[in-house]
Amino acid sequence: MVEDRKLAVLRAIVEDYVSTQEPVGSKALVDRHQLGVSPATVRNDMAALEEEGFITQPHTSAGRIPTDKGYRLFVDRLSAVKPLSAAEKRAIATLLEGAIDLDDVVQRSVRLLAQLTRQVAVVQYPTLSRSTVRHVEVVPLTGTRLLLVLILSTGRVEQRVVELPAALADDDVADLRTRLNRAVIGERLADASDKLVQLPEEFERGSRAPVAALVASLVEAMSDHRSDQRVAVGGTANLARFGDGFDHSIKPMLEALEEHVVLLKLLGEATSSSTVTVRIGHEGPYQELATTSVVATGYGPGDEALAALGIVGPTRMDYPGTMAAVRAVARYVSRILDE
Repeated sequence: MVEDRKLAVLRAIVEDYVSTQEPVGSKALVDRHQLGVSPATVRNDMAALEEEGFITQPHTSAGRIPTDKGYRLFVDRLSAVKPLSAAEKRAIATLLEGAIDLDDVVQRSVRLLAQLTRQVAVVQYPTLSRSTVRHVEVVPLTGTRLLLVLILSTGRVEQRVVELPAALADDDVADLRTRLNRAVIGERLADASDKLVQLPEEFERGSRAPVAALVASLVEAMSDHRSDQRVAVGGTANLARFGDGFDHSIKPMLEALEEHVVLLKLLGEATSSSTVTVRIGHEGPYQELATTSVVATGYGPGDEALAALGIVGPTRMDYPGTMAAVRAVARYVSRILDE
């Protein structure tokens, strides 16, 4: 019973501090929250929470603020994340369903996350090496020129114009398209590349050279790793809400946003599309960012996450609302990629 009451006091302190950005006193807690106990009991609970390291007093005679440990307990004991409003759900659906390709999906997602959470949003491009092949299309342009289109499970589309050393008959092009798709659909890129190597040998001697040229171009498209280390960032203007402490709060964040490797490491643990991970303050990989928290999750079609998205912001954030927004955007993006 005492533990439940102390948790209720901690929850009230976190909510008030996030809302007001001011240290919270016992009188304010009693006035604003229906805690069902006397001010003296609240003061005793606050003293116990402070002794256990969940809250701290930034100045003498001031109220209390949560510590990283306090935020951690608050997040771990969340019974439910704050549901998104109908307007927020409509905004997500409307914005994301208008996307025309993978780049557009990523850019829209990062803008949307920044708007919903009023934090800095980070979206990793899907990792090519984890993709599978959805479809290969071969379109004749001239007798010796073909358009090759590779469509991946991530929604990424690669196009190549291939110059052939000799012309392919229409029947050979149709046969090649069928054999290509039979060999690679549903395969991971590394496995698909291996299967393609033997394909020219299946054709008549006169067709092998043009088929080999097309296969070489397709293998090159599959090994293009441009997106593996790419991230999109949005909402940096929201850093102005950090308030005081530019040198130890905002400046390190701005520097981190310049380094994609740093951002990928911040998102690093978010490998599941069914779980939202929260790293608070000193739990993160960089001590310079000890005043920030990261809320992230994986996204991708099916259960396996192809990449991660999330937000970076001050430890003093609305964790339930932020977790709900991150989870909702990830689910919408996953659904779009699945389609």
